[in-house]
Amino acid sequence: MTSKLRAVLKGAAMNMQPIFQIGKGSLTPEVTAAVAEALEARELIKINVLKNCLDDTNVIAQTLAERTHSTVVQVIGKKIVLYKPAAEEKNRKYE
Repeated sequence: MTSKLRAVLKGAAMNMQPIFQIGKGSLTPEVTAAVAEALEARELIKINVLKNCLDDTNVIAQTLAERTHSTVVQVIGKKIVLYKPAAEEKNRKYE
């Protein structure tokens, strides 16, 4: 990922609301599958890690990125932003 694309994605994510919350159950297969589906539909998503989750936010971000074949754009506090480009080039929103 280029620094220019990362800057564009950070800017786009700034105004987004988190669409997932990860709580004390941490990463379950269901959460991972739901995040993968959301990435296919949206390309860029924001995830909120709740205070009752005992796992480190950076570890969760890396694990989700590996399992969903996406890229971690940024981790700020308890917020994670993930990006996965659309399969078809014509459907990509961010270049």
